[in-house]
Amino acid sequence: VPLQAYGGRLVQPGGYLRLSCAASGFDVEYFNIGWFRQAPEQEREGVSCISPGDIGTYYEDSVKGRFTISRDREKNTVTLQMNSLIPEDTAIYYCSTMASAWGSCALSQYEYDYWGQGTQVTVSS
Repeated sequence: VPLQAYGGRLVQPGGYLRLSCAASGFDVEYFNIGWFRQAPEQEREGVSCISPGDIGTYYEDSVKGRFTISRDREKNTVTLQMNSLIPEDTAIYYCSTMASAWGSCALSQYEYDYWGQGTQVTVSS
């Protein structure tokens, strides 16, 4: 598996977390990377994505202004900074990438080909 998400844990409402998606075998600079989440008994939903060369970043409406996606080229990772967390953010978070380089990212899981193991984020007091 070329991707591994990590950084999830229990956090209180209003708190913050920084998730990381570590890539192996390819350079994240040239590929679309998406962050998705899946809560119990719910479908997987797109949270944020970043296009190659940082041409574009996109966010699901409920996380706009709270989450920020970015690349760390030295570490070959994509991070998701999550601030002002609310209980509704509780889910398993996954990162993913498309098989083809370049192009534009999307928040639809069906556009992505490779998935890392998820990391659990729990927002609760």
